[in-house]
Amino acid sequence: MRTAAPHGSVKAMTTQTTLGVWVLDLTFPGYMDRWYKLAAEFEKAHPQYRVEIRGVNFFNGAKEIAAAVAEGHGPAIADYYFYMSQPARDTRAPDGEPQYTSVERAIGGRTEILGEPVVLDDIIPGMRQCYTQDGDLTSMPSVGTVFLQYTNNDLLARAGLTEPPRTWDELEAACEAVAGIENGPAHAATWPNHGMLFLQALASQGGLVADSRNGGTGRTSTVDLASKEMVNWVSWWQRMHRDDHYLHTGGIPDWMPSFGAFGEQNVAIRLSSSNDVNYTVRAAAEAGFDVSVSPYPYNAQIPYAGNTIAGSSLWLANRLDEVTQDGALAFLQFVHNPRNAAERHKAHSFLPLTHSAFDLLESEGWFAENPHHRVPSEQLNTLPDRPAGDGTPYVAGIHIGDFAGIQDVLTRAVADVLQNDADPVDRLASATDDAQRLLEAYNAEATSATGPASDNSLRFEYFRDAKPYKGADMENVVELKR
Repeated sequence: MRTAAPHGSVKAMTTQTTLGVWVLDLTFPGYMDRWYKLAAEFEKAHPQYRVEIRGVNFFNGAKEIAAAVAEGHGPAIADYYFYMSQPARDTRAPDGEPQYTSVERAIGGRTEILGEPVVLDDIIPGMRQCYTQDGDLTSMPSVGTVFLQYTNNDLLARAGLTEPPRTWDELEAACEAVAGIENGPAHAATWPNHGMLFLQALASQGGLVADSRNGGTGRTSTVDLASKEMVNWVSWWQRMHRDDHYLHTGGIPDWMPSFGAFGEQNVAIRLSSSNDVNYTVRAAAEAGFDVSVSPYPYNAQIPYAGNTIAGSSLWLANRLDEVTQDGALAFLQFVHNPRNAAERHKAHSFLPLTHSAFDLLESEGWFAENPHHRVPSEQLNTLPDRPAGDGTPYVAGIHIGDFAGIQDVLTRAVADVLQNDADPVDRLASATDDAQRLLEAYNAEATSATGPASDNSLRFEYFRDAKPYKGADMENVVELKR
């Protein structure tokens, strides 16, 4: 554990209130350094507090936090990846009371806390929707990404195309055009076999994977991996693979191999996270081709409904004393004020959390100089088939128990569809049965006196036969051609 250096005299330190802040170490270069810097700056502005930043393992963080909570010394602020939101809601203190309380209720309508302006009302709607249950913002959104399309413009131009595809049909047509390039790539498109790409495909069609709006309005009790929206997506994907348009790199989830295929120009199109914007633009520059970033293609046969968001949020411990709680709330506002949120976006391609952060970046010319970075916010805030500002699409968050296990079931089912030509309807129906058993097992444990505590209930990493995706590895992607 690395701790931000305390400030002030020894005498002053004896009156300081310590704020334990445990954040997921995303492994990106400089990621934790930024947290230590923010803690030091907050301490300087608020010398009555000492902020102890602790980076927890991205894949095992929920288990690490749960163990501390069970021993009675959980942090004041804990960071959870978004599909661990339900376990966070269900976590119990040793006396059986909820470990976390609502950030919105704790703020209680205040506009500033210890002089730090409250940013809740400024959070972009999509991020706020993702972490809201029954109208209550339960945790503080922090990291946010959406899913995008990356295209090699040089290969598209050779195929006679001037614009990136916008829909599934257009993407398929683009692949057919790329297939006609003399000495062109054997496949035109690729993307990882990962649950988040499924969620985006479903959200754009208005589909869900579980009841209670994916847990947005209450605990989920049923899961459906064989909905018409899911079958639409997987059937189209299977056809793309059968026609040799989709490059199946073979593993689960295969973030790195699919990225490498795009960087080496073995495909013209890749679907992936907005977190890859910086890396993809740099890899394209190193390889010498022009790249476009555009919205994730959607099913034009169904009215476009919305998006999904990946990322993490910060949860506030319950029953803190007033001084500690106000310090924790002030710290949450400070780290997400317009300047800090803007710098976070620049460093790691995360969505600007607030309207003010976006406006600051705009006014300083950031988006004019880096137009690729504007696309994620545009996709989240506008509907592709309507003018900008004509309504904000619904963001289908995911709050469901053992989502890692359910992703495992889903991605392996799709691997079976791609590799063994399994029937999508039958295979997804079988996967639904398996996923339902996992959800029921989670709910039984989560509603017990102890709350979620087993490895299955708190698991994050499910890629048993693939190398885990780690952001730091992306630093080496630009070397692939050398």
